[in-house]
Amino acid sequence: MKKKIVLVVVLALFIFAGKYVYDMHINHNFETITEHKVYKSGVIPPAELPEYVKKYKIKSIIDLRFPGTGDDVNNPEIPTELTAEKEAIAKIPGVSYFNNGSDQVPTQKNLDYFFKIMDNPANYPVLIHCYHGVGRAEIYSAIYRIEYENWDNDKARLATRTLVKWSAFDLGKPKGDFLHSYVKRNKHVK
Repeated sequence: MKKKIVLVVVLALFIFAGKYVYDMHINHNFETITEHKVYKSGVIPPAELPEYVKKYKIKSIIDLRFPGTGDDVNNPEIPTELTAEKEAIAKIPGVSYFNNGSDQVPTQKNLDYFFKIMDNPANYPVLIHCYHGVGRAEIYSAIYRIEYENWDNDKARLATRTLVKWSAFDLGKPKGDFLHSYVKRNKHVK
């Protein structure tokens, strides 16, 4: 009986590790937020961008990274990586690049720029990304769902993770509290 339990645990860990490697390093945490409209991810290597743009018909890429944060764990942005992405996107006809460098919790300035992009129907489909695709990209995806799809704040917050408990999106944590108390704009363009 103990051997079976150990085998099941080892197998579960192997599957979890395999999914983690696939999500983070092969699929770049790419996820559909709203089919044919909004996607989110971590950094996609410049050489792979054309494939994603073509497959999902992406017209706009919102890069939430910015260099010089001093936080190499959560924001390990390197200016040459941002430049390489911007240059790669410039070579793809019909795709716009928007840099909206954001801290883990958006400022009003970040939100205003995000809404300016998202309020324009010509920008869709949109890819929203940060470095890992699990922090800033998730919070902006939740904001999108609240603003444009009329999701309840906590439903959007809970959709950021398979297991929200013990994550940055828990209540009592800055991202979780931000989404929980977020106030939707009174007016926007669909």
